[in-house]
Formats: sequence, C-alpha cells, structure tokens
Amino acid sequence: MLKKSNQKQSAYWLVVNGSDLWLDSGAIPFGSAEALNLPEDKAIEIAHYQGSKVYWLNDIDVERPLEMNSLRELLDFPQQLFLLISKAIQFGHMSQTMRFCGQCGGRCALNHNQLAMQCQQCRTLHYPRIFPCIIVAVRNGSKLLLAQHPRHKGNMYTVIAGFLEVGETLEQCVAREVKEETGINIKNIRYFGSQPWAFPSSMMMGFVADYASGDIKPDYSELSDAAWFEFDNLPDVAPKGTIARSLIDDTVEVIMKEVTTGK
Repeated sequence: MLKKSNQKQSAYWLVVNGSDLWLDSGAIPFGSAEALNLPEDKAIEIAHYQGSKVYWLNDIDVERPLEMNSLRELLDFPQQLFLLISKAIQFGHMSQTMRFCGQCGGRCALNHNQLAMQCQQCRTLHYPRIFPCIIVAVRNGSKLLLAQHPRHKGNMYTVIAGFLEVGETLEQCVAREVKEETGINIKNIRYFGSQPWAFPSSMMMGFVADYASGDIKPDYSELSDAAWFEFDNLPDVAPKGTIARSLIDDTVEVIMKEVTTGK
C-alpha cells in the first residue's frame, strides 16, 4: 500500500524525472519534507531503507529547480538502493505515461492503495508496464561473443540483448536475438539472473549459452561490430553494476577455472 509522507519525519527522498534522479552532494537526500523544502502532500512512501522510510516524488511537483543525475551514473550504489531508485523511476514513468485510460480515454489518477493509476471514469486500474528483455553471454570454448552498439559511447562492447516478442518463450527469444544480430546459432541456453532496468521500464533476464554453428555476420542496422574475444583479452566492456557485466565476469571466471584445472 502506498502511504503519504509526514512533513517533519526524516526520510530518504527519491525525486525523479524520466530516468534521472535528484542527488544532494552525490547522495540520496535524507531529511524531512520541511527541511528539504519538498511538497509532502505529493510524496508517496514506497519502501524502507536502513530503518527509514523512502518516498517517491516527481520533480514536476517541486517548485524549485533540481540538479538531476542519470540512473546510469548510480550503478556503483548498493544494490538494494539502486533497485529502490529503479522502482521510483518506474513509478514516475507510470504516473507520467498513464494519465489517460487506454480503455475509455478517461483521466487517470494515482490509486494510493495500489501501485497503479486508476481511471476516474471506468475505474480500470493500470499497473506499471514492464518490458521483458533477454540478455545473453555466448561462449565458444575460451572465447566470448561481444558486440558494439552505435548508441554506446567510446569503444565499449557488451553481450547480445533484445526484447521479447509476442508468443515466444524466453529461450526462443535468446536464440532469435543472437541469430538476427550476429548470424550464429546457439545451444544449451541456461538462465543466469535478472535485473530491473529503468530505461524506462525494462526487466533484463540474463542467460548463458554455447556456440553451435555459423559464422558471425553482424546486423549493421543494430550493431557496429560483433566478434569473438579471448577471455583474457577483452575490449572495454559494460560497467560493473549491470547484468551485462555480471554475465561477462561470470563467464570469464568459469573459463579461467577450466583452464586452471584442465577440465
């Protein structure tokens, strides 16, 4: 259940705009609504962190300008805190993109008893949209399949990822995305883990897989490059804190153990 804030009670404040967050001297603002000059009547309690309440607030409801920071800059925050920030960002996205009912066109407002927007005419509840995505580390012996995307800065490479399509399983999506983007076939697809990714509202579901057949033929409408890289000679890769980096690091660790033990 969502709860209103208390004006004089100290708490953590997650003030969001899109995938950006307000930080105070590089940290999550902590204090009372009164001390921080925040509109307590607009704030919603969404969690607890280190014994204190956590409130979500959209920066559009704050009358003074705030210096915002991208969620991408906060990957080194403790995981629990990063996930709470992601939650606030996704609530903010919900409140800004579901202002009208997709069923009858009526105006929606936040339902404080549900994590949802509710139509004021037909009363339909609209919950946050979550976009399912797969991300996969593909291994070929001692090599990893890594790709470079035009949107990435510098010379960073990462693993293959893509959105789930209607009517397919996660495993089918993994195989399809790798085939479409690189031209190769994979096998032995195994689940690895997941990470909420609030850009703006995705759920990344990680897998590992093994090379089966084919030659790399990058889809240049999606990628700038794709290639096999030896585990001990990788290019610049995704930053720590991302599931992409966890997939890469875990695969390298597995290969290193096999090299060391001869298995």
